[in-house]
Amino acid sequence: MGRIDPRKLETFRVVAQSRKVSTAAKLLHLSQPAVTAQVRALEEECGRTLLLRSSRGVTPTDWGLRLLEAAKGVRGLLENLETDMRGEPAVEEEVVVGASMNAAAYVLPPLVAGYRALHARARFRVQVSNTARVLEWVADHRVSLGLVEARQRSSRAHLERYLEDEVVAVAAPSSRDLCRVSRAADLTRVPVLLREPGSHTRALVEEAIAKATGRKVVLRAELVFGSNQSIKMAAVAGLGVAFVSRWSVQGQIAGGSLQILPLRDLRMVRAFSWATASRELAGGAGRFLAWARRNPPPKP
Repeated sequence: MGRIDPRKLETFRVVAQSRKVSTAAKLLHLSQPAVTAQVRALEEECGRTLLLRSSRGVTPTDWGLRLLEAAKGVRGLLENLETDMRGEPAVEEEVVVGASMNAAAYVLPPLVAGYRALHARARFRVQVSNTARVLEWVADHRVSLGLVEARQRSSRAHLERYLEDEVVAVAAPSSRDLCRVSRAADLTRVPVLLREPGSHTRALVEEAIAKATGRKVVLRAELVFGSNQSIKMAAVAGLGVAFVSRWSVQGQIAGGSLQILPLRDLRMVRAFSWATASRELAGGAGRFLAWARRNPPPKP
């Protein structure tokens, strides 16, 4: 059996579905003898009878039915591809995304890589800042789309919850005193690495500790860091307990330079959320957002 000619396969599909050679000829804009010749040639290539002929038309054999299902599948794939091609412009416009720091570092890269694997012409520009600034960019239409660690609501931007993000306590395994921390109250007795005042992560941690202990706890704020990366590496160096996004420490946990402290009375969950100026988003940013909704990255 040789290779099946796609043109003959499509002719066979139309004949088998219409059950009449005359009807298939009209649909294909071919003569009846040409249609009959293509079907017979396909049967010779397959080495099997595919259609039973009668005065009332044609009926697929068992092998004809199996080939018909395959032909319909091929046709469906081609139709889906044609739809995608019509929906995607020949030159993809640049997708401008504003992102908070953890979102830009750990969530967006795999999303962009997955999308570009299917849409190689797609161009991206990622602008990074804190959540409040990104929401301003979205509301002012300076970026088409935002991805932020949102705790607050915005009156000017629509927020759509996307992924769970847990803030976890981490310490270097070599720091035994730090690794013995098991409750929120224990944090008053060890160095805690904090973000700068006004940081969303710091506010979340302080609120969660106060709720767990039933009182406002003053942490030993001897070491304050202005970025996620610096506070993470300070924890690796054994300087204290750090509170960071679980997404941001996947590599260090896997490599053994940090471990998560299982605080029994403290769990801090927030979310990465998409931010848009309106609920409906068109163009390249809209296509990327629709794809990202269907293909979220796996949770750490």
